[in-house]
Amino acid sequence: MSLKFETATQKDLPRLVELLGILFEAEAEFSPDSEKQRNALQAILADPAKGRIFVARDGRELVAMASLLYTVSTAEGGKAALFEDLITAPEHRKRGIGAALLKHVIEQARAEGVLRITLLTDMQNERAQAMYRRLGFVGSPMKPMRLKLKKGAK
Repeated sequence: MSLKFETATQKDLPRLVELLGILFEAEAEFSPDSEKQRNALQAILADPAKGRIFVARDGRELVAMASLLYTVSTAEGGKAALFEDLITAPEHRKRGIGAALLKHVIEQARAEGVLRITLLTDMQNERAQAMYRRLGFVGSPMKPMRLKLKKGAK
């Protein structure tokens, strides 16, 4: 295995959409919609101020991805990020690729001056939660809540 980590480019878009489809099939709250995923990925790829999509390649094959979306934290007094969409292709799992990619993302975020990374994980995904804890993430007393706004609705 010759893993290489880098920032995704436009040419990676079809594979990124494919990986998100696999991820959203497994998540309780989301469902795959390739058009929505393509639109969101294109928005991130087109504007580095919005975030970065990191990928892991084994040779030439893109085998994993993760997204880091930027915001500003008034509590931290500066740049913060939301970590989203960590997915390793099923045939490449259980080899430490996801953890290695997340370590790379954390190093890059630190180098960019990010002061805090927040993530959401499925409540039942204990394996992922154990990996996040091993890499320094801790539970938060904050409870996530959502309000979905439909396009065109008033």
